[in-house]
Amino acid sequence: MHFIGDRGVRTLDDARGYISNRLIESYERFGFGLYLTELKEPRTPIGMCGLIKRDTLEDVDIGFAFLPQFWSKGYAVEAASAVMDYGRSVWGLKRIVAIVSPNNERSINVLSKLGLTFERAMQWPDDGSEIELYASG
Repeated sequence: MHFIGDRGVRTLDDARGYISNRLIESYERFGFGLYLTELKEPRTPIGMCGLIKRDTLEDVDIGFAFLPQFWSKGYAVEAASAVMDYGRSVWGLKRIVAIVSPNNERSINVLSKLGLTFERAMQWPDDGSEIELYASG
């Protein structure tokens, strides 16, 4: 929650509402969104990864979040790499960006492995917090 923000999801009904109002809405508007990431066997959910089009950014960005027990195992790089390939081949995206908190070293490391490079620091319009923009292409 520290790096992805508190979305106010506390109950199963909150989760259903968030999925309906935020995640599915992205698929309806843009055709893409966040995808469940799971282990092949035994199909254990481990997080999510996908493409996001935010009103506050010019480009589509990649986002990912994994349960702590699955950190540092290469899953984020594997999933994000596949999502970026999908964005390029299916959606014709030439440039994909990512936003990250400056002190989120784990995510910055993933972005680096994906070939994204630091472009600029900026303030997030919603709350004025400092974020960094990384870009590919």
